[in-house]
Amino acid sequence: MAEKASEEDSRSQRRTVVGIVMSAKMDKTRRVDVPRLTKHEKYGKYIRRKTVCYVHDEENKSVEGDRVEIMECRPMSKLKRWRLVDIVSHDAAIPKGDLIQESLEPPKGE
Repeated sequence: MAEKASEEDSRSQRRTVVGIVMSAKMDKTRRVDVPRLTKHEKYGKYIRRKTVCYVHDEENKSVEGDRVEIMECRPMSKLKRWRLVDIVSHDAAIPKGDLIQESLEPPKGE
């Protein structure tokens, strides 16, 4: 029983971060960008940087533009080291295919 409790404690100590889904084209895999600000050593200006994480999404729930919470896990493939915990907000943009289709249609006034 003590082993089970220590196992749960180590699982809860895994790192969690919040990022934005940038690509949802793969099955059960999402590409998530985690933004951060770093200070330039010489000039002191804050620079926007990002970390790219490949995330396991078992149910394919997230779409491009969603803000998601992810947690570290065991390596699932060559690149996947994170798993989806929760979708914080659905901010999905219009899919690119719909924009292309709308631009191909003639104006309705003519």
